[in-house]
Amino acid sequence: MYGDDVAPGWSIGEVSRRTGITIRTLYHYDEIGLVRPAQRTASGHRRYTASDVRRLYRVRALRRFGLSLEEIATALARSSDDVVALRDLFAAQLAEFEASALRAARLSEQLRGLIEQLDAAAMPDPEQFLTTLEMISVYETYFTEEQREVLARRRADLGEQVVEATKMEWLELVRAFKQHVEDGTPVDDPAVRDLAARWETLGVPYASPDPQANDRIAASTAALWRDHKDEVSRGVSNQVEWLAPDDLPKIMEYVDRVRQAR
Repeated sequence: MYGDDVAPGWSIGEVSRRTGITIRTLYHYDEIGLVRPAQRTASGHRRYTASDVRRLYRVRALRRFGLSLEEIATALARSSDDVVALRDLFAAQLAEFEASALRAARLSEQLRGLIEQLDAAAMPDPEQFLTTLEMISVYETYFTEEQREVLARRRADLGEQVVEATKMEWLELVRAFKQHVEDGTPVDDPAVRDLAARWETLGVPYASPDPQANDRIAASTAALWRDHKDEVSRGVSNQVEWLAPDDLPKIMEYVDRVRQAR
């Protein structure tokens, strides 16, 4: 037992600040026996030792790999706190981070291409860049890493020519629907119905062989549009000179009514 002034290690508050793990989570780890601080001060305050910190690191790393707390406890019980076990864990984490780096590189290329496209037309103002970055954040919030990987793989499999052709066809349909919205064309008009049918087939090449994965992506897309239609519309209108920020919501609402009328 140590006095408050001479107790070794780190307090629970210090560990929380340094690791980003909430104090509540640290208490929970202690309660279930996953990471129990080895030392206590004279007044009963937890103090984490170097061994405790290493164990906590391993818990966090294994959580990133998708293991439950029960599975982590079993894994840690089977392997001792030695150099070999930690090396294997570091190697697994390195592989994960390298995969993340590849995903970041792809995102960088996408951003670079967007900026080059905007530069070709005119130098965008800072608000346009902020809007683009805002949408990246929104995208990552609504689509899980697994869903983003599925979409990235389908894009890579299809190739840039198909992706660019899809974008051009989508813009063509948006322009056509915009004109029908402005003209007040009835939603049961045959020409409008044909446009809606083309609209619905745009995403077919990007579909995954897993129907459930497609349903989840569709649900995420719908939720993103529902919650952030203004930001999405602003981002698109910044890149399309003939599209006003309030055009896309009107067009999407019109397309929905066409679908319901079919």
